[in-house]
Amino acid sequence: MKTTKIAVVGVTGLVGQMMLKVLQERHINGEYFLFASANHAGEKITMNGEEYIVEVLTPERVAEIKADFALFAAGAEVAREWAPRFVATGTTVIDNSSYYRMQPDVPLVVPEINLFSIQQYKLIANPNCSTIGAVVALAPLDRVYHIKRIVYATYQAISGAGKNPHFKHPITNNVLPDIDVRMPDGNTKEENKMINETRKILGRAEIAISATAARVPVANCHCVAINVEFAQQPDLARVKTILSQAAGVVYCDDYAVPTQVSGHDEVYVGRVRLDASQPNTLNLWTVSDNLRKGAATNAVQIMESLLA
Repeated sequence: MKTTKIAVVGVTGLVGQMMLKVLQERHINGEYFLFASANHAGEKITMNGEEYIVEVLTPERVAEIKADFALFAAGAEVAREWAPRFVATGTTVIDNSSYYRMQPDVPLVVPEINLFSIQQYKLIANPNCSTIGAVVALAPLDRVYHIKRIVYATYQAISGAGKNPHFKHPITNNVLPDIDVRMPDGNTKEENKMINETRKILGRAEIAISATAARVPVANCHCVAINVEFAQQPDLARVKTILSQAAGVVYCDDYAVPTQVSGHDEVYVGRVRLDASQPNTLNLWTVSDNLRKGAATNAVQIMESLLA
């Protein structure tokens, strides 16, 4: 039986380290090839009881290993340069960066929502961490009630900013409504990611979406307050049933908080209530582990579906 060859690019970052952890937790056996920047070359990492040496990417090495899968956790510039090199050797690349997400010929995948027809693709994009935490809850409601408009407010953990984050203001005892660079439309890049990626994942380009993304002094897990308007009045009891039965969702009669959710792969949904100020509108609160379901686990789940 052929051994699956799996390359992981960016293994020393927070998402890369979580990818290795999730791969081991889910007992995905194979021959691994671990890559990082030059200053980590030669480091040793144990995977499934075997010791691997961290390598630097070279065209020759990519061509030599001919990996079946490459999981990228190394940022947009690395993905831009190296993902096509892997694809050229027949590798299926699952990229966690933002570089390919909005390219029309690259599927943007959340397994619980739009896993269909990805077998034909050799390059698959992993969505933004806050987007994943929102759409896992919204997609099953959209299928029943048809979303017209969404207003997002995110409360994003420090771990979402990487290993050595730098902020414009101190994060301790603060809330910073300014994630990523400011765009010409006044939104930040992070806010536009949530808007554009939600539309692409749901396959609904016409949905009106507004977003405000804020960094909060929480170690891990992103929270999203969502106000969502539907084409028809949602029945609250049915909404709760839909969420309770939805794949990847843990429905909470009350609510969840980051300290409860950290280390879990599901999206926790609570504070579900009708918006009395506007017809056909619902409020809800989601919490998800941004390093796991928001990044590493989602990518590994995509690969698992292709292996199956």
